Amino acid sequence: MSAPSRQRPRPRPADLLGPARRRLPRYLHDLAELVAIDSGSYNPDGVNAVADRVQARLTSLGFAVERIRPPAAAEPPFDAPRTGDVLVARKAGSLAEADGGRRILLAAHMDTVFEDGTAAERPFTLDGTRVYGPGVSDDKGGLLAGLTALELLQEQGEAEYAELVFLATPDEEIGSPTSRTVTEEVARGVHYALGLECARENGDLVLARKGVADFRLTVTGRAAHAGIEPERGANAALAAAHLVVALQALNGRWDGVTVNVGVVRAGHRTNIVCPEAELRLEVRAATAADARRVRRAIDDAAACPPVPGTAVTVEQLDDCPPMEATAASHRMLAAAEQAAAALGFTLGATATGGVGDANLIAGTGVPVLDGLGPVGGADHSPQEWLDTATVPQRVALLASLITALGDSGSDT
Repeated sequence: MSAPSRQRPRPRPADLLGPARRRLPRYLHDLAELVAIDSGSYNPDGVNAVADRVQARLTSLGFAVERIRPPAAAEPPFDAPRTGDVLVARKAGSLAEADGGRRILLAAHMDTVFEDGTAAERPFTLDGTRVYGPGVSDDKGGLLAGLTALELLQEQGEAEYAELVFLATPDEEIGSPTSRTVTEEVARGVHYALGLECARENGDLVLARKGVADFRLTVTGRAAHAGIEPERGANAALAAAHLVVALQALNGRWDGVTVNVGVVRAGHRTNIVCPEAELRLEVRAATAADARRVRRAIDDAAACPPVPGTAVTVEQLDDCPPMEATAASHRMLAAAEQAAAALGFTLGATATGGVGDANLIAGTGVPVLDGLGPVGGADHSPQEWLDTATVPQRVALLASLITALGDSGSDT
């Protein structure tokens, strides 16, 4: 049986551009308010002040909003810094899944990398078409663009989707330690995910992100007096040095894979043959298959330490899956390119080595397209900026993409 016809014509991108332009003054006013809030990852009160404003906007749009407070640490250190709430909002559409309705997730984060006091030191500033301030691009500009796009859809009476889900996390800038489980639970079962990080400086969307894994290698040797009987020792520092060379040599073996030994610790005294050493390394890979290949190579290197009497143990401390470009995400990009053309600009896409919540969503098997906020740049620096001239186009693009995906009926 074919899906029923739409109850009303789908809004054209051009229909959304004018309303988006009219909303620009309010967008800038609200962005200035958000940037004025210190909301570093370890400032739960500041992050929750942002969440209060997001919640109010979503409630006014008919979303049911849930605030999830991260639990206290269940293991040492029990005094670990807390983060703000995770915000999850849902709104049912008019189109059943059985009739081709799709569940669409919009994801943004509320925290920044900046310390308390930065908002006062570097307040929101408009210079021509650019605005400056802490978090203006990463990610308060994208967060607000998502809310504005949802307001456009309500204004147009567009509700032909199964469900819209809005996720705002409090700790993306520190690897999402408290929100990861919620993000993965929310992502499971949605058909498409739209990441609200701002577009690259050249306007590109983000089609793929590398995954990241952190490892600790502990090298155990045998202590001995370095001057009297060094032959009785097994130098863990020497074994670690060989391992550093072997691990760094993995760079270039697979396209898109980087390995970096960033921390090396060994020994305590110069007159003792070093009995223990530690390496910390980071691996970034564009695909899950390559990540598995690197892990096997690390294990192989650890299994055969070059110094007799030493042994190596490998621990994986963290793992963030890659956001891989898939056939479904390419179809999402094609829909975005079509909408951009109707709005009068050309859209590109790129892959990046940086990670974010989009990685966690992609790790559940959901196709993701990221970078759908306005154009910005110099993230994490005093020069962070957002191009206000791109706000109306990018808001209209996002709203158009939601309408295109909401009742597409295409398989992912």
